[in-house]
Amino acid sequence: MTIIKSMGMSISTMFLLVSCVTINIYFPAAAAEKAADKIIEDIWGTDKQTAPQGEPEQQSQSQTTFGVAILNWFIPVAHAAEPNLNVNSDAINTIQKRMKQRHKSLRPFYDNGAIGLTEQGLLAERDMSVVALKDRNQVKALLAATNKDRQAMYAEIARVNGHPEWQDEIQATFAKRWVKKAAPGWWYQANGRWQQK
Repeated sequence: MTIIKSMGMSISTMFLLVSCVTINIYFPAAAAEKAADKIIEDIWGTDKQTAPQGEPEQQSQSQTTFGVAILNWFIPVAHAAEPNLNVNSDAINTIQKRMKQRHKSLRPFYDNGAIGLTEQGLLAERDMSVVALKDRNQVKALLAATNKDRQAMYAEIARVNGHPEWQDEIQATFAKRWVKKAAPGWWYQANGRWQQK
């Protein structure tokens, strides 16, 4: 007590500092991008011409003050926790496997521009005139099944991580990463307009 008082703090002040600590659970954007890339590369494969990886993340350095050091002593786990995103569950693995198998059938339609990637992280028809009449229903069925799986995967990733409110952010992250990882010549939407990569 004498040591603490000599440092200008009382026990009640320290208790007040500790009790006022709010641990914010924020969306781990960098971890989500990494997880999305891993899943996309598994589904699409890495043999195609994928876009280059992003620049290495820059790590920030922070100065630790005496007050922060005391708080870290009281809540070391919260301070040491690194943002992470769990993408391992039976449901996610099953969805991912279906999407990987279906991609073999979809690949020619990405390549010829019949389908493209939407801003919502889904697939859409772009130019069905390049698809033979006999194959159009099959392409539509593949798109519907893939979109259903993508939406289920985004929801499941959020659920597995205990944050269903993250679903929209997960979907938005995947939407960007699908485009980033798309092969040259594939089509995607940007600001509501089709563009070719």
